[in-house]
Amino acid sequence: MTPTVVIVGRPNVGKSTLFNRLVGKKLALVDDQPGVTRDRRSGDAELLDLKFRIVDTAGFEDEPAESLAGRMRKQTDAAIAEADVILFVIDARIGVHPDDRHFASIVRKSGKPVLLLANKAEGKLGMSGAYDAFSLGLGDPLPFSAEHGEGIGELHEELRNLIGAAPEEDDEEEGEEHDPSKPLRIAIVGRPNAGKSTLINSMIGEDRLLTGPEAGITRDSIGLDWEWKGRPIKLFDTAGLRRKSRIEEKLEKLAATDALRAVQFAEVVVVLLDATIPFEKQDLTIVDLIEREGRALVIGLNKWDLIDNRAAKLAELREKCDRLLPQVKGCPLVTVSGIAGEGIDHMMAACTHAAEVWSRRVSTAALNRWLEAVLSAHPPPAVSGRRIKIRYMTQPKSRPPYFALFGNQLSALPDAYTRYLINGLRETFKLPGVPIRLSLRTSANPYEGRRKKS
Repeated sequence: MTPTVVIVGRPNVGKSTLFNRLVGKKLALVDDQPGVTRDRRSGDAELLDLKFRIVDTAGFEDEPAESLAGRMRKQTDAAIAEADVILFVIDARIGVHPDDRHFASIVRKSGKPVLLLANKAEGKLGMSGAYDAFSLGLGDPLPFSAEHGEGIGELHEELRNLIGAAPEEDDEEEGEEHDPSKPLRIAIVGRPNAGKSTLINSMIGEDRLLTGPEAGITRDSIGLDWEWKGRPIKLFDTAGLRRKSRIEEKLEKLAATDALRAVQFAEVVVVLLDATIPFEKQDLTIVDLIEREGRALVIGLNKWDLIDNRAAKLAELREKCDRLLPQVKGCPLVTVSGIAGEGIDHMMAACTHAAEVWSRRVSTAALNRWLEAVLSAHPPPAVSGRRIKIRYMTQPKSRPPYFALFGNQLSALPDAYTRYLINGLRETFKLPGVPIRLSLRTSANPYEGRRKKS
């Protein structure tokens, strides 16, 4: 079983920078502003021959349990409970802070092995603070610099003594068998306060993500492993997306960028709307973004428990969805309640079906039989007295469905006729809601560039 190493400490001591260095990627948001990390975030870390799960946590703050900082502290306490090793980080340039002493006593009481890292000790600036850390009673402090990588060898040695090296793998067997149980990657996106984190907590059956009445609590895109009816799922919670004109703080820009990165790595994206105020302009912008990225789409109407006369409301919203979002006509529209835990199975069934449609392939023979009938019923218009000639169509790839149309003068094909073809493909081959790509490939003129003989 992979050991779990948890990073804890006061805000702004460099925990997320250390997390990013150990996972080898900039996964966690990093900024000079304290309190950037709120939810606990995990990743797979490798340090020479060591392999372990590393968990970044919110900074320890001594605040009331019902406050945002108190709820963040609860997430950190949960991470400590599942840790095999704790990395307690202090800022060596500041030295030992009174809060460090308070939280060091909490970590000691956990009974878990603790490594004390005196971070930001690059050069000789932080050495005096590192020596002060002896007073915390957590063993010998390790002078370290997460930003510059100083002390990484010493950290490896200490961790190796606690968790041991990873067993060697047989290179000949590695990667030979295809894993049919590859997780379906689903990202939950939407405007701030749409209820994304609350819904995911209901799905996985625990208070894994920080929630509350405050808008914009989520900052990092958190990936969670889950299983639905025997199928492995990778869920991504994301920060709320607002209009660019309203984003002023650097931190919110970083959170929005992280959310968009989660969308790019997802297979299915659930755009969660507040059913009491659905289809706001920003909702439409988010859906348009998902379509441009080419992801499978499901629209979730959250807070459905607050809606009266549900059948009439759903019919109204279905008509509104098709009218406002013609580029993803027929996309699944599901009703859920994160706080009541309703509609989750229905939403997941829609997600798995959307993934299947997104991956669908249509044979070239079927495509060209359809194309022949379409051209007979509604041929393309003439351009400068010459008729556009369409020869055939094929589907080179899926995810999303991508079709190539071959013929002459296709660059002059009107947009209206292209939309007509896409709508026909969507309806005939049962491709509701997924983005469809149509590439127009004009055949080369074999006589172009030749000089006319006299």
